[in-house]
Amino acid sequence: MLSPSELPSRSEWRVDSWKEFPAKQQPTYLDSAEFQKVFSRLCTLPPLVSSWEVDKLREQIALAQDGSAWLLQGGDCAESFDECTSASIASKLKVLLQMSLVLIFGAKQRIVRVGRIAGQYAKPRSSDTETQGETTLPSYRGDLINSAAFDAAQRKNDPWLMLRGYERSALTLNFIRSLSEGGFADLHHPEYWNLDFVADSPECERYQKMVASLRDALDFIETISTNPFPELRRVDFFTSHEALHLPYEEALTRESVRGTGWYNLGTHFPWIGERTREIGGAHIELLRGIRNPMGVKVGPTADPDEIVELVRLLNPDNMPGRITLIHRIGNGKVEQTLPNLIEAVAASGQQVLWVCDPMHGNTVSAKSGHKTRKFDDVLGELRSAFAVHRECHSRLGGVHLELTGENVTECLGGATGLSEDDLHTAYNTTCDPRLNYEQAMEIAFSITNEILKP
Repeated sequence: MLSPSELPSRSEWRVDSWKEFPAKQQPTYLDSAEFQKVFSRLCTLPPLVSSWEVDKLREQIALAQDGSAWLLQGGDCAESFDECTSASIASKLKVLLQMSLVLIFGAKQRIVRVGRIAGQYAKPRSSDTETQGETTLPSYRGDLINSAAFDAAQRKNDPWLMLRGYERSALTLNFIRSLSEGGFADLHHPEYWNLDFVADSPECERYQKMVASLRDALDFIETISTNPFPELRRVDFFTSHEALHLPYEEALTRESVRGTGWYNLGTHFPWIGERTREIGGAHIELLRGIRNPMGVKVGPTADPDEIVELVRLLNPDNMPGRITLIHRIGNGKVEQTLPNLIEAVAASGQQVLWVCDPMHGNTVSAKSGHKTRKFDDVLGELRSAFAVHRECHSRLGGVHLELTGENVTECLGGATGLSEDDLHTAYNTTCDPRLNYEQAMEIAFSITNEILKP
């Protein structure tokens, strides 16, 4: 690994300089000419987002850093091409809108909404291969790279999937924009966000009581005001994904038409995973040259000094809103690990937004072999994170969740007491288990309670 002093200076960054560094978690394509053909085509296609939108998100994250807002980031572990449907996209948006409404109304906080959506098609893997019985095949790395079916032809790395991923991302983003800018996001009509299958759930009942109070408040405001409030009829909604597949990310990294620098215009908010955040690695090299706000996943073994150096490398000008540190430590480990990280970053003077990912440090295997998470562990890590930040005179400013609007049975516990015997009922994920609607809403109400604590 290169030391920080051996890294190229910022002025030497190029959009392809990442190729001079070791790159982890990258697929190998057998036909290099075919790959180059796809890559060249991808470089000519229009960007998916604009530099203006990216800058707007960075400004909103800066507000969260100073305590004026709160970041809610959530969505699928890995998106599927087959689930790029209007119903699937709308259901994810509905859950995030309902959660944000709980936080706005309960905690009196402005919410920055960021979905794990419109590009979360690549996943890191702990092993390059998967074995079932006597057959060993390449691991499934997300629909951007290969297919989930355990079949030699399906597991072959196919460069043409990058174009399909771009197209699905564009379709998803277009639909999200039409919903968030139109009447779907109108606070006067939160009934648009209802999911039929949860009508009788305990969390839905709590939510409906809150909506009734909100309607009374809106009626009062509009009765005494002579001016309309356009912000009540639309929402800002931003996209994010892990910047994992480096050729794909490079192809969508473009220089701004405004001359304000280079941006990853494949998403508003890229993040760097725990497995790929090495200071001397290719992922850091690519992302250090773009102006997007970005997240960095921080696990339980992170060295505080290394994290400080990493933040300095990614944000040498200490720009507000630029860096979000997403800690994913695991329930029971937060009190021992997190204080040292908080104190080191605070002592460095670096401006960051602290966000808790209570999902990835709490993955276990059920007796049935299903990968799952216990809701009590997820909630426990989140509550511990709030407590540690308060004790360290810091502020937890957001949450990063894997969740879905589908009626899944992938995580144990929650209001309805989902058990291991229920996992097979609707275990639909191809990667990591996600919170269902009731579990996600219970998290939202719990966050509200934590934010209101002195």
